[in-house]
Amino acid sequence: MAPHHPEDVGMTAAKQPQPAARSPRRAVAAADRTRQPTEVRRRLIVEAAVPLIAERGYASVGVRDVAAAAGVSVGTVTYHFGSVQEILSEAMVLHIERYYAELSEAAEQATSGAEALRLLVDALFTEDTDRHWRMWFDYWNAGEQGTDAAFTGGQARRYETWHQQIRALAQRGVTDGEFGTDDLDGFTVRFAALADGLALQRLRQAPPLSTEDARRHLNRLIETELGPGRRSPE
Repeated sequence: MAPHHPEDVGMTAAKQPQPAARSPRRAVAAADRTRQPTEVRRRLIVEAAVPLIAERGYASVGVRDVAAAAGVSVGTVTYHFGSVQEILSEAMVLHIERYYAELSEAAEQATSGAEALRLLVDALFTEDTDRHWRMWFDYWNAGEQGTDAAFTGGQARRYETWHQQIRALAQRGVTDGEFGTDDLDGFTVRFAALADGLALQRLRQAPPLSTEDARRHLNRLIETELGPGRRSPE
């Protein structure tokens, strides 16, 4: 396994806990570890990596950190994953899929397309979503660091899915007669780009940006581009 941090070099296994130490975050007995199927163990490791990325950032998490958080040995981690990047990329995917699934579920329960888009905007920018945006930008930055085709392909598919969700909500509003536009694809691109840009400004606070102002800018885009009578002349 390629080292992710200097301290990972030459490491073969984590120390087993002393009998008196019963912390759930430490490695468990070997006999117990072997009872779990491979997919269960992999999921355990990936789940443990998600909060680490949120707290420290993608580039600051190493194999020892993941092993300690998962309660397994470093050897167990290296057995199931070929690299730290593989662990962390799967953790990012897990988080992103959960995040956007929740957004989509909330929007689908709205009574109209317009309400669904408003709910989406509200959910994109809260005090709690700063953590998501940090992970999102970490994930995209990782794609610029010589990753393989599978990694970059996964990034493209996730962004395509995100675009599809935005477009579907706007299309719903058009179908219901709430919106008037014949450029749903263009609106989708501009909405996603503005959301990303506002999120980056929100995290950097340069210049300062509140969650309320971020929402206001996105809602203004919706009003400007999707308001009644916005269709191009026949």
